[in-house]
Amino acid sequence: MTQPFLPLTARSREESHRVATSLELFFDLCFVVAVAQAGAELVHAVAEGHAGQGILNYAMVFFAIWWAWMNFSWFASAYDNDDVLYRVVTLIQIAGVLILAAGVSRAFEEHDFLVVYLGYVVMRLAMASQWLRAAHHATAPAERTMCRRYAGGVLAVQIGWLALVLAPESARPWVFLVMALAEMAVPVYAEKDAPSAWHPHHIAERYGLFTIIVLGETVAAATVAVKTGIVENDALGEVLPIAAGGLLLVFAAWWIYFVVPAHDRLTSSRQGFLWGYGHYVIFSSAAAVGAGLEIAVEQSVGKAHISTLAASAAVTIPSAVFLLSVWLLHARYFKVGIAQQLVLPVSSFAILMCTFAGHWAVLAAGIVAAATVAVGVTLTARNPATRARTRA
Repeated sequence: MTQPFLPLTARSREESHRVATSLELFFDLCFVVAVAQAGAELVHAVAEGHAGQGILNYAMVFFAIWWAWMNFSWFASAYDNDDVLYRVVTLIQIAGVLILAAGVSRAFEEHDFLVVYLGYVVMRLAMASQWLRAAHHATAPAERTMCRRYAGGVLAVQIGWLALVLAPESARPWVFLVMALAEMAVPVYAEKDAPSAWHPHHIAERYGLFTIIVLGETVAAATVAVKTGIVENDALGEVLPIAAGGLLLVFAAWWIYFVVPAHDRLTSSRQGFLWGYGHYVIFSSAAAVGAGLEIAVEQSVGKAHISTLAASAAVTIPSAVFLLSVWLLHARYFKVGIAQQLVLPVSSFAILMCTFAGHWAVLAAGIVAAATVAVGVTLTARNPATRARTRA
């Protein structure tokens, strides 16, 4: 039975069978709403011919989503004691996520970030209280200092984010850049003397689960788009190649991400920071693939006011970015020989070239992605050293 109050002390990094809890899974599930809202607004912006502004807003909103999720995940990996107070504070953070999601449309359409900011306030105040509680129960002075730095940094940066609401619209991209850098500096500063006790296997699983969430959102978005194209526009011939290519892209993305044991790269805090921060690109590009598939379908049935080339690029560019970022972050460390190292970079370039394949661009990109998996499997099977270091 869950205890009302337990000491919020650091868990062991050597703890066996450390897996995601049901509360963490519920927390992730609520982020689906925010990711879906961001993707839907990106589709609308690009389809209406406002790609530049849409991509900028998407990058800003997705950073807020990703950063709030990441802050919770790393804290939970180190300190989750699953008592009643911890659960209640986490549920408050979930409420903040839903408030943020409710403000995504206004942020895109009216450039009004107030509701997004208020949702962020709820999440970050709850997060700061968790760090202060951990500081109260810390036994080592260095750990106590680390927890207090986190709490102070979270609160200070949250005040700074108010500038995103108050600044003139033209200045907001620069405000976002400065504050995003400040956010990412907080963990580096807080852990400079004493690292938090995050668990490598647990963190790798948590990131893997969020990858599945964004890929699942991609599947859901593409399915709705294809259904609309068939039912409302009777355009089976136009949307079928997009549906087939999109499915191959998502299948390949899942295979490529999970084929290597990511936790083997998480042996130090420095590697943890690089790996954890780099996933912003992986997550945002994976979710953008779903938006791109919706755009491609809308363009094929005449609903999007953009060219075929632009619609194709909405799928091929994030797909290529996903493959390249996965390779840069961890896949390349498990490749043996030049041939294996070149598979993902070359495939990324080939998918970009598919942009110019007209109405067949998405299907061509999907075939390239599937071929990438086939080549990778073949090369792995031929090299015993690689087989020993991967799961497939």
